[in-house]
Amino acid sequence: MTSTSNFAKYFDRATSSVDWETVYASELPRVFNFFRYSVGNDMLAEDLTAETFRKAWQNRHKYDHNRGAFSTWLFSIARHTAVDHFRSQKPEFPIESIANLQANNPSETTILQQEDLTRLSTILSQYPVRERELIALKFGAGCSNKEIAIQIGISATNVSTLLHRILQKIREAWEVNE
Repeated sequence: MTSTSNFAKYFDRATSSVDWETVYASELPRVFNFFRYSVGNDMLAEDLTAETFRKAWQNRHKYDHNRGAFSTWLFSIARHTAVDHFRSQKPEFPIESIANLQANNPSETTILQQEDLTRLSTILSQYPVRERELIALKFGAGCSNKEIAIQIGISATNVSTLLHRILQKIREAWEVNE
């Protein structure tokens, strides 16, 4: 999604304000999934998502549509909320509970998916916060490389390269643990 279409989607030119119902309905799943991938705990992800939207609402007057897409501004708030959370939690990352992401359905497929998620969370827990954040933005929040680049202040090409390397490391670790 381009910055222009993102702007048009959320901003009412007539009233010069953001349509918060549309923002909430559209961006809630992406923000929640970002936190789900980041913290691996649904209840905590819900709390951090609520905190992100609270901060966005409180600071809505600071959003400037001329400086960038609304979703970029919102994810900046989400990233800062995650950083604040991790600072308060010491250097520990509760990614091991990512296995709880699946519904409690005891089918064989679900059990295998949960085993895979547990394995993945074990692998990811060994990575630096920045690498986990890239994975969370890409696969949790569904951000494009360009959106991630804006968020973390590097080029989209660099994001692509870093994600490629991280995914390669994950594949290698996955094969070792088989």
